[in-house]
Amino acid sequence: KTEDFLDAHPFGTVPAAFSPDGKTGIFESNSIMRAVGRLGQKKYPVYGTDAYSATRIDSFLDASLVFARDSQIYLLALMGGSMTADDHSRTKDAFGIYLSGIDRGLAPNREYLVGDSVTLADICFVAEIALFSNEKAQGKLLSENGLDLVFHEGIEAKYPKAMAHFAKLTEHEAFAPDVKPYLEKLQKRIVRNTE
Repeated sequence: KTEDFLDAHPFGTVPAAFSPDGKTGIFESNSIMRAVGRLGQKKYPVYGTDAYSATRIDSFLDASLVFARDSQIYLLALMGGSMTADDHSRTKDAFGIYLSGIDRGLAPNREYLVGDSVTLADICFVAEIALFSNEKAQGKLLSENGLDLVFHEGIEAKYPKAMAHFAKLTEHEAFAPDVKPYLEKLQKRIVRNTE
């Protein structure tokens, strides 16, 4: 990482984005997503229609970051073979809290998390659940360690609105071209790892 990169991105992390002139660095995925939402707001109002809806979207994004921190630590540890029972327990709690909030956020009869169309809140939710689906490919390893999948088959019954929302969005024209192939590729890995 160059000094110019570190000047623009003081934590030195990726993903990283830049302003068109390359002078302003934007770091952290949700901040990059917010910038893209703001830049395209006139064409696709995914960042809300007023200050209150934008702030509600921010609330969902912030909650997603809390879940993402635990889920990323867990998935990386699981894939690296260094996951502990404490990692598993903490992630199971975080997953439940996250899906409970999403479930409540979709009630009563809300089609999307904020407003009447897809917003950054929905985009982030789909990305988090799709990424966490990688846990399913490690079911055998979990079982060998006396642990169950956090993202197990009974999740749909426990968080019906959240999981129905995920299923609906994976079929949505804005998501399907990217999310469906990702999940199909993951399913092949799951099958290989269970054989």
